[in-house]
Amino acid sequence: MITITPAAAEKIRESARQSDLQGLPLRIAAKRSIDGSIQYGMGFADEEHEGDQKMKSEGIDVVVSTMSVDLLRDTVLDYVKLDSGEMNFIFKNPNDPNFQVSE
Repeated sequence: MITITPAAAEKIRESARQSDLQGLPLRIAAKRSIDGSIQYGMGFADEEHEGDQKMKSEGIDVVVSTMSVDLLRDTVLDYVKLDSGEMNFIFKNPNDPNFQVSE
């Protein structure tokens, strides 16, 4: 369902260590905006909710609410250098109308 790249997994593990949150799963959420685009959120989940979908990618435990599952299907979470030169997480999501495949 969700794939985490090795670069993103390393940054997630680093963030967990720095925040002393090792062992907590990463919660990823998505919500469709009025214009049809998808807004994303993520953070370490200190609690799980009934119906959460659980998965593992690159050794990272991930939880997704039932409301976000369809919006996140086949999404890749990556950690890349942006045009501005800063590093950031990006969601490569074929369900998002703003997603463009690089040629």
